[in-house]
Amino acid sequence: MTKKNLKSKQKHSSFTLMEMLVYLGILAIVFLIISSFLLWAVRSNKKAMAMRETLENAKRAMEIMIYEIREAKSVYTPTSVFSTSSGQISLETEKYLPDGETTSFIDFYLCEDRLCLKRENSDPIALTSENVEVKNLEFNLIATTSTPPSIKINLKVDYKNPKNRPELFASVTLNSTISLRSY
Repeated sequence: MTKKNLKSKQKHSSFTLMEMLVYLGILAIVFLIISSFLLWAVRSNKKAMAMRETLENAKRAMEIMIYEIREAKSVYTPTSVFSTSSGQISLETEKYLPDGETTSFIDFYLCEDRLCLKRENSDPIALTSENVEVKNLEFNLIATTSTPPSIKINLKVDYKNPKNRPELFASVTLNSTISLRSY
């Protein structure tokens, strides 16, 4: 091989500075696109998780309240608490014991930012998790003379988001009207 052929072969087998810069630019663009997609996927997953947890907490709390109101004997109103809306309700229930039937009471109310259920002679039980906060709880008594009373429930639950991250904003509002069973 001559010196000219050897130089020509070496010239074609190496990258020029311009080729390296183009290669690095394309690589950077591809990396940016992939990392943006991964970041979007992580945020979407967090958003879905926050929405799912908020909805599940609200639905579970509403289902428990609906069940207990339906099974209640009456709505206990020692004063005219239910003349307008209220954030607490007391239900009179029948409790069957081996020695006979007795009356018991169940309360639903807000304890700080969680929804709680308290049965007579028991400690309160939180119906919502620590990751959500109940923003609104209203019970409206709809009393009629010909049918058993009904209760209208308005429940709003938000996901706790102390840093106000947009991907963790989740809110659910549920409404339901339940009639007490007639005995």
